[in-house]
Amino acid sequence: MLLNKLIFALFYVSTVTVCFAAEPDASRQNELVRLVRQDCGSCHGMTLQGGLGTPLTREALADKPTDYLSAMILHGRPGTAMPPWRTLLTEAQAQWIAERLREGFPEEIR
Repeated sequence: MLLNKLIFALFYVSTVTVCFAAEPDASRQNELVRLVRQDCGSCHGMTLQGGLGTPLTREALADKPTDYLSAMILHGRPGTAMPPWRTLLTEAQAQWIAERLREGFPEEIR
């Protein structure tokens, strides 16, 4: 019973943290756009239309929940070329990227 309460408490805290995590500031958002366009683009295509990796367009991701995409960004896909990005991104940053991908990812500001 105590273990169940502990698991629930940890789940609750992690869920609340993700829900109320601050959106990255403008400078970090620009860095994240560059990261996706350059690093993710090396496999998913520089226009995110697909390549070695699947397309990351709004249309291709329409049936994927944002939380699913965020988890994929953080943890990668074992057995594929998709690496985990959790060492470089916070959960809030992965969530921000996932939300932008579902909207249609912004162009890089130069």
